[in-house]
Amino acid sequence: MIWTKKLRNNALMLLSAVLLALTGWSADMPRAGAAQAPVCGTGDHGLLQKLQQKHTNADESPLAFSDIQFLGAKTGRGAGNGFMIGTSDGGCTFQTIYEGQWSFRQIDFPDNVYGWALASVQNGQSAYLIRTTDGGSHWKRLSSGPVTFTKIDFLDRQHGFAYDRAFAYYTADGGESWSRIPTPANTRGAVFTSRSSGWAVTVAPGEGYRIRRTSDGGKSWSLQLKSAFSYPEFGDIYAKGSQVWAVLYGGTGMSQTSYSLYASPDGGGSWRRVIAQSTAGGGPAPGSGGNPLPKGPVSGKPGNMQLAGGAAFLLGYSPAGEQVGVGRSYTGGRQWSNLPGIPGFDGVISFTGAKEGWLAVRGPEQSSLYATQDGGFTWKQKFSFHAK
Repeated sequence: MIWTKKLRNNALMLLSAVLLALTGWSADMPRAGAAQAPVCGTGDHGLLQKLQQKHTNADESPLAFSDIQFLGAKTGRGAGNGFMIGTSDGGCTFQTIYEGQWSFRQIDFPDNVYGWALASVQNGQSAYLIRTTDGGSHWKRLSSGPVTFTKIDFLDRQHGFAYDRAFAYYTADGGESWSRIPTPANTRGAVFTSRSSGWAVTVAPGEGYRIRRTSDGGKSWSLQLKSAFSYPEFGDIYAKGSQVWAVLYGGTGMSQTSYSLYASPDGGGSWRRVIAQSTAGGGPAPGSGGNPLPKGPVSGKPGNMQLAGGAAFLLGYSPAGEQVGVGRSYTGGRQWSNLPGIPGFDGVISFTGAKEGWLAVRGPEQSSLYATQDGGFTWKQKFSFHAK
């Protein structure tokens, strides 16, 4: 009796499977009324049509991205001349966050609600510090007048740093007030990872660059690296965890820039010259010795750098070659790879991990956002404004 019942049940199950196969259904096919995956948009996603038309018809620059920042592989913002847009699904869809008088130069969001920016009014030259408390829809000017800041970096909703070429500044009240942090004489670039710990690039006229470190909030600075160069001007320095990277600039001429990229994987204990790019127009690269690569990404000018997921990424752009791309290291500078470029004049990167990153590019015909899932080896376009 039991065996007969089992045989009958097995027969019914077999018959049901045959019927499902004949009708073309399977367990993983969507049922009627089931939610469908969103259809991803392309191009400009239908955003900012009136503003695009205004910039097309008027004697103004076309809409273009000046900065981007992503908090994760899916959530981030892009901003430019009079606008800010955002995505929360990895670029499948975008929304207009802001449209108005502010032309953004740099944006900085420590979370998805509070943010700061350096921005000018329309096409003005002066930069102002502004803040948002609603994700970027509305902005309040914090500075009574223009600021000299060229870069801002907020750790949270209250604490942050600001920099110009010579000085560093600190705020503990969300940017309402600032105090200057002592930096060495002839500082030409600095970064702080906490109120006490920081790095500075200084110049010794006629001798070269010096990289110095403080662990007491700027009261004292110790020498970490010397790089010989006859005409030192300025550098950019980046630090996260035990990684410290510095871009030291040579000369510029004929749309070419010479530079050296230095890396320390152990908090300044040891240094390696990773790239030493000399050019006909810019002359020799700073420093000597070692076995550096003779060219950086796309053999172009260095852009911004990102340290994320234990990796380091440097943007390179070549206006003459119309190429934009990145170089990267997963080994603290012991190995370096220059990756294939894509068409463009210049750009800015925002990486959130060792593989996930975003790139804003200004090209000959459009300004676009791209995403990568393989550390910058390949890029997929997610958004694009067409130029005039």
